[in-house]
Amino acid sequence: MVRYRDLWVLVRGGGEIASAVAWRLHRSGFPTVVLELPAPLVVRRRVAFAEAVFAGECEVEGVPGRLVQDLAEARDYIEQAGGVPVLVDPDARILPALSPAVLVDGRMEKQALDTRIGQAPIVIGLGPGFTAGVHVDAVIETNSGPSLGRVIYEGTAVPNTGVPCRVGGFAAERVLRAPRAGVFRTDKEIGDAVEQDEIIGYVEDSPVRAGVGGVIWGLLHPGIHVDAGTKLGDIDPLGDPGVVDRIAGKGSAVAAGTLVAVRTLAARKGIPLQEDATP
Repeated sequence: MVRYRDLWVLVRGGGEIASAVAWRLHRSGFPTVVLELPAPLVVRRRVAFAEAVFAGECEVEGVPGRLVQDLAEARDYIEQAGGVPVLVDPDARILPALSPAVLVDGRMEKQALDTRIGQAPIVIGLGPGFTAGVHVDAVIETNSGPSLGRVIYEGTAVPNTGVPCRVGGFAAERVLRAPRAGVFRTDKEIGDAVEQDEIIGYVEDSPVRAGVGGVIWGLLHPGIHVDAGTKLGDIDPLGDPGVVDRIAGKGSAVAAGTLVAVRTLAARKGIPLQEDATP
């Protein structure tokens, strides 16, 4: 595999879309580190490096991930295991010490937070909330449709529609949301087959019911406190259990766009992508 030993990538966020980006950049040879929250609200945990926060280790389509405590451990893990280290560091305190060549904000917060041009030679934002040329060098379109994965060098992505992508003819019906604030509990697992109106879990004493039948595609880690309306999971109405371990087309498109942006911006900024032949 081609390796760019000195061109580190820092990805803020380890959810489904950010993990697809981290996976693609890692597989393209960039040493990649993921930053996450202490209790990430990630539902597609079988394809998310955020799962390492809960389990200690994880795997996304053959790429291992591991929770590490500091930069030294992150470097060791990349060198020895060839995986993606995950740090609990929501404020990106590691940023100055790591000095990455590429910073990707994949937190999908739908608004500009604290990511700014100049924090790394190449700064990329995923989805709405960022303005290319103001907050980041490039924005990657994350809205499902013909522009999905497009690289934007001037302007913004499509505003958040609030409408989940349609699968098997269903959109909002397949998404599980918290009926109230409280602690989410469930004995279901990702990949389980469920029927319409079946109880998937509870937020406190309020049941969470499936809006459609199918296979649980994603599910929030139990024991997390959530607000009313928080996404708890989603269901694949097509019923294919194999989808739970595969990066979805949306993530793949965003990841491909991000890789294009990295290479284009490196060329524009005179950053040499020198391949390291070390095995």
